[in-house]
Amino acid sequence: MSALPVYRWRLAPDGLATRRQLRALGLRPGGQDVAGQLERPRRRRGPLVAYLYLIEQAKPVRPMTPAKWAALAKANAARRICPECRRDAGYVIPAALGMCTPCAYPDEQHAA
Repeated sequence: MSALPVYRWRLAPDGLATRRQLRALGLRPGGQDVAGQLERPRRRRGPLVAYLYLIEQAKPVRPMTPAKWAALAKANAARRICPECRRDAGYVIPAALGMCTPCAYPDEQHAA
């Protein structure tokens, strides 16, 4: 059983990167195993952990196809439709409300 090498915050060797760092380089892990672990200490809780991947084994990010763009547009449009009144709210419906503002607070429209 092999243990992952653990590096302290900002002390990882060159050639290793987190998912976000790979993405900024236009890369993705591409199915490779985790090569290391980065830990950032915190005062009263456990450390923040980020997994590291080898940059040389990373693959390019897959390009968006027209079908993926269409699916993303449809998903984003669905987030704007109020489930109560079935209208496009013009903004993403807050998860805390679960409906558009006029449906969530119907009495406040007439107060103004």
